[in-house]
Amino acid sequence: METDVSRFGVVEPEDLPTDLRERIGVIAEKSGFVPNIFRALGHRPAELRAFLDYHDALMERSDGLSKAERELVVVATSGANHCTYCVVAHGAILRVRAKDPELADRVSSNPWQVELDERGRAIVDLALALAQDSATFGDFDLESAREAGLTEDEIWDVGAITALFAMSNRLAHLTALRPNAEFFLMGRSPR
Repeated sequence: METDVSRFGVVEPEDLPTDLRERIGVIAEKSGFVPNIFRALGHRPAELRAFLDYHDALMERSDGLSKAERELVVVATSGANHCTYCVVAHGAILRVRAKDPELADRVSSNPWQVELDERGRAIVDLALALAQDSATFGDFDLESAREAGLTEDEIWDVGAITALFAMSNRLAHLTALRPNAEFFLMGRSPR
């Protein structure tokens, strides 16, 4: 059964401005498909550029948090915000980067009880504290992360990633964004 990807329609990559078409083409070549988020945000090219720039600035850094830890933040945040698109899409990326076919499901369904090492627990708890009730977020949350060994830069990254994906989660809710079918199977079994 064919379903809509977004309440607001989509723009196919070939109809995007050249810079975005090339940028998304690299992602599509690597993954084998065009993630629906790019098609859904394509009707607002300036916003898609800004989203991609901030996403890449946070998620593609090579220092501090590992790429798997960055995805852990996204999945915990998106699970807390009940964002199906981001849980499915970034859950797939987390499964691949963590080389763990179960972690994303456990984190997204019950991040408070999932068994993690001390560092992972601190990362998830910090993301949840900010994602759930940012008005009560404070020094206690930061101190717990520091005690677990997170650096100031890593704490900043957890907070910034949580904030970006809180926004992304809300855009996905606004658009009723559907995950690509390809995401559901990624990282479930060894290649």
